[in-house]
Amino acid sequence: MRFLFASDSFKGTLTSEQIIRLLSQAAEEIFPGCETAGVPVADGGEGTVDAVVTATGGEYRKVTVHGPLMEEVTASYGVFHGDSAIIEMAAASGLPMVPNEKRNPLNTTTYGTGELIKDALDQGYRKLSIAIGGSATNDGGMGAMRALGVRFLDENGAELEGFGADLEKVADIDMSGLHPAVAEAEITVMCDVNNPLTGPDGATYTFGKQKGGTPEILDRLEAGMKQYAAVMREHGMDVEQMAGAGAAGGLGAALCGYLHANLKSGIETVLDLIDFNGLLEGTDLVVTGEGRIDWQSAFGKVPSGIGMRCKAKNVPAVAIVGGMGNGAEKIYEFGIDSILPTINGAMDLEEALERAEELYANAADRMFRMVRAGMRLAK
Repeated sequence: MRFLFASDSFKGTLTSEQIIRLLSQAAEEIFPGCETAGVPVADGGEGTVDAVVTATGGEYRKVTVHGPLMEEVTASYGVFHGDSAIIEMAAASGLPMVPNEKRNPLNTTTYGTGELIKDALDQGYRKLSIAIGGSATNDGGMGAMRALGVRFLDENGAELEGFGADLEKVADIDMSGLHPAVAEAEITVMCDVNNPLTGPDGATYTFGKQKGGTPEILDRLEAGMKQYAAVMREHGMDVEQMAGAGAAGGLGAALCGYLHANLKSGIETVLDLIDFNGLLEGTDLVVTGEGRIDWQSAFGKVPSGIGMRCKAKNVPAVAIVGGMGNGAEKIYEFGIDSILPTINGAMDLEEALERAEELYANAADRMFRMVRAGMRLAK
């Protein structure tokens, strides 16, 4: 018997590595001498760099960059396979980096994310994967592009700094100073939203409120984003209605327009980077999971990505989860054969979180016992 363990972390309680350890212990208990393998996974959100670095035997590179308010911060990205880097924009431009009382998307920038990309290019990495979830920004990606050498000019020819408030001032774009290594780079953007750059479903009105935008601020940003998109179009970058352009406050549009990046599902990118299909060879059962599974899990989350890869290879897959929400059963259409919650009795959330490791170990034991029973039935 060979088992493969590939679960997302249970946010705030269990890491992917802890889950692999608990599953390995339970598997050995029920199937002595079995073969087990484990790989951390993530869907392009928090923990993606850690998962890929661990799975590929990569390393971290620490650099000093500028945060969303242009404060100096230390951020890390991952490097692996000699020519590849993986970057989380949240490490340099993430919402948690801005105190609640200072949240205003007029005043934030993706400049630090651009500095991470620039450093990776400067270090010779030419295959870049960029996860763009969790942003504090709504600057259309101007800050990031400015860090890479693009100049945004107002009607008087003065250079803009690349904050959200600068969108409405953009009159021209000078790309002559764009980092030369961009032409040699293969850039993948890990993105699981389809929002365009502007409009009622665009970057500003969909995501701006959670970043501190009032109705008045959002109206101003939307008008600015339309102005910015029009100037981009004049320079041959027609990205305003492109699916995913509105991700991360318009960073999706900038990465595709200026850097010719490709948008791809976060979980699919991670699974490709860690060669998940190769790991499936010779596997009898895959165990995946996440902290809470519901109808959203079928759209770009770890269980659906894992399940579909398993389905294609005819490998059974089950999910151990912290809890089940409405529509969780939809995941059965995506290659997951069964769901097993860790909760084994009446308890409040606080108790469940405190006992997360114990509850997971118990659920793993129950799951492997059920597998053993199924094997006896098959005989």
